[in-house]
Amino acid sequence: MIATSGQYIFTVSEVNQFIKDLLDNVPPLQEVLLRGEISNYKLYPSGHHYFTLKDSQCSLKCVMFRGSAARLRFRPENGMQVIASGRISVYPRDGAYQLYCTSLTPEGAGDLSVAFEQLKEKLRKEGLFDETHKKPLPPYPRRIAIVTSPAGAAVHDMIRILRRRYPIAKVLLLPVRVQGTEAPAEIAGAIRYANAHGLADVLITGRGGGSLEDLWAFNEEIVTEAVFECQTPVISAVGHEVDTVITDYVADLRAPTPSAAAELAVFDYNRFAADLGSFRAGLLQSMVGALARYREKVAGCRRDLELRSPAMRLQTQKMAADQLLGRLNQKMKERLEADRRKLSIGDKLTYSMETMLRERRHGLQLLAGDLEKNSPLARLAGGYGFVTGSDGRNITSVLQLRKGEEITLRVRDGAVRAEIREIFPADFPAGSFGKKSQKNEIREKECREKERGNGD
Repeated sequence: MIATSGQYIFTVSEVNQFIKDLLDNVPPLQEVLLRGEISNYKLYPSGHHYFTLKDSQCSLKCVMFRGSAARLRFRPENGMQVIASGRISVYPRDGAYQLYCTSLTPEGAGDLSVAFEQLKEKLRKEGLFDETHKKPLPPYPRRIAIVTSPAGAAVHDMIRILRRRYPIAKVLLLPVRVQGTEAPAEIAGAIRYANAHGLADVLITGRGGGSLEDLWAFNEEIVTEAVFECQTPVISAVGHEVDTVITDYVADLRAPTPSAAAELAVFDYNRFAADLGSFRAGLLQSMVGALARYREKVAGCRRDLELRSPAMRLQTQKMAADQLLGRLNQKMKERLEADRRKLSIGDKLTYSMETMLRERRHGLQLLAGDLEKNSPLARLAGGYGFVTGSDGRNITSVLQLRKGEEITLRVRDGAVRAEIREIFPADFPAGSFGKKSQKNEIREKECREKERGNGD
């Protein structure tokens, strides 16, 4: 400041500082609340926020330093109506007065609600809510981990339900704080620890009900990232059915309550055991019925086999022969009777006919004897046999057989099963059965010499 002709000449710095001191000493301006619309919002790398508050007629520059900005629950945006608190002062370098903002609150909605919607939209755009990332729950989990407070009623309800519905599973509690500034880091750390060490097949995280602020730990980005990155299927169970947090959207499954989460994590083992018993009884009944049907089928096959056996065939042929002989006798009688009716010329003719009848009877007896002699039963009684293969076919030639095959030989009073050891041609001497031919001996000798050479 310079005195000239009784007047003071101020520097710009002095004037700006003087105005600053004046404003700093006005109490109403040191704690002021302003309503306005955010414009020209900028976030600098230093962490300081710069923006302008405006209404329909005027505007005011504002600054929020990093320390105050760190307490923001939401991200300010252009066009957002807010209520700002702070102090009015002058920035001496620019000679402009501005609001040094210490807090911001969205007008019409709490800062937590705005922050919730902003984070929800951000994660939705990043794809964390996509159904393609959802992992199915295992049908038969062996280990279940619960990330929650050990002091709440929710954890006791979950453990009780899990032990009742699925007593074969092992339940592991990872105790954390679910409310307060340290809660997000503890919840995220427990989830990452369980995932890194493969502690469980299913993970449940959540807590009982409360206000939006009480549940806010499950809206923090650090928790949602841990849930999304977890390779173990995660069930989010926070609050009551009306409560919704960000982890509900990121988790593989959302449960309306912690108790419901325990029911969704496992099936009812006791009911399963009862259903299994019913299934076992039904299966046993089906097996008994199937066995009865198979027995009936085997009995039918046995009857069919008996009907198709050689003995039955021979019996059928004998019956046919008897019927043929009966018809022949009947025909002869009918013929004789007819001839007798035609004879009316006396005893001579009668005698001639009787003679002829005796001759024909004798011929018929001879024919019946030949028929009896040539029947299959007569052949069996004479020492002959009836040979069938393993598949039931009739054997009429050695060309139908192979060495090692089983055959059935039926004789007069039964049947025997035998194995083909050697096959001989029709001209093979009968006294040579069971003896090795010279050709076979030479062949066996060559095989022994070959085996001895391989061994050397």
